[in-house]
Amino acid sequence: MTMVMGDTTLLEDQVNPVMSVALDNGLGSYSASQPFFWDSPKVMFMHIGGMGDEEKLASAVGKVFAKIKETSGGKGQIPKADLDPAKTSLDPKNIEGVMGVKGQMANGVYKITIGRTTKMGGHEVGNAMGINTWAAFVGSDQQAVVDGDFVMLEKELQSVLKALRGAGINVVAIHNHIETESPRIVFLHYWGVGSTTDLAKGLKAALDTQKK
Repeated sequence: MTMVMGDTTLLEDQVNPVMSVALDNGLGSYSASQPFFWDSPKVMFMHIGGMGDEEKLASAVGKVFAKIKETSGGKGQIPKADLDPAKTSLDPKNIEGVMGVKGQMANGVYKITIGRTTKMGGHEVGNAMGINTWAAFVGSDQQAVVDGDFVMLEKELQSVLKALRGAGINVVAIHNHIETESPRIVFLHYWGVGSTTDLAKGLKAALDTQKK
């Protein structure tokens, strides 16, 4: 059994293509963050790691490096959408029907919030204190944007990442919001473009991994 750990230094448009290659080849992604302010072009760090057969790990890392090379020079993914919340026409029932959760519409933004709980200093903290997964949709049923946070236990992170990337939803950051909590909580920020049905299905797939 061999272990590999390392950092990748990426431009913004490379993060999700490289993350997908890592996940598809048996590696985990443990953190995605920006190490600097005001840098141009914007640089991101993504931490990867894995355990297993040495040859398979080496092959996986090689594919990660190949993807970094392939997407360098502005050849990565840059999803675009020019949507005005004031012109939102999406039907919340489409999202509710897929996700099985009702939200609220306010100022052209339809938002769903799903709370979880943990403890800090022996005190329970939950939805009202930001321990939640949320999704905010704007646009039409055919072309929408979803933005939000995903809250997970540490052991759930990789499955959630695979589900989101499998649905074409972009992972923007992976990090912690709080300290000394039990159980340990990890947050990721995401952003996706597509039909409300496809986006909702991607989020539902990620939520379903937490039920296992």
